[in-house]
Amino acid sequence: MDTLVRDPFRNDMPRFFGMSLAEMMAAKHPRAWIEFELSAWDEARFLENFFADGRAFDHAGFRECVFSGYELLPGVEEILTRLRAGSVELHTASNYPCWWREIEARTRLSRFVAWTFVSSELGARKPDARFFEAMTERLGASPGECVFVDDQPRNCDAARALGFDAVLFEGAPQLRDALAKRGLLDQ
Repeated sequence: MDTLVRDPFRNDMPRFFGMSLAEMMAAKHPRAWIEFELSAWDEARFLENFFADGRAFDHAGFRECVFSGYELLPGVEEILTRLRAGSVELHTASNYPCWWREIEARTRLSRFVAWTFVSSELGARKPDARFFEAMTERLGASPGECVFVDDQPRNCDAARALGFDAVLFEGAPQLRDALAKRGLLDQ
């Protein structure tokens, strides 16, 4: 999230609860999202335990708030279109729960990128080395043959430590330049 698709976490979720991000972070269960991303908790358990104190809230309204925030980031569709036209093999590498299917339904991201590596399916999250090892094993590729793009420095650092070429996503123009330097896009 926040690499290809807008992440509703920082703005939409706190607004739904009438809180600041800091207030929401202080009130939420420290492991609920992680357990949901790993499929250790199903959606019902996640929603029941979103807040550490177990407070009730409108689950259906929350889901719609989150889901309505999913959209491709500006400039990303053009980059993905050009990469696909150049026959570049593209895969997701996402820390996300089963809600990735809703992202797909709303953005049709699979027109460009295969939903190959999602934490809820793999049972591992970035920056865990097991996530990256699953990627190379399934692709039958060495880390050096892959370009990993992510908006989180810790994920890029973990990928680099394992031998991946990693690009920290800071926006579509920067990504376009980084991919052009690697010969994956024409300038």
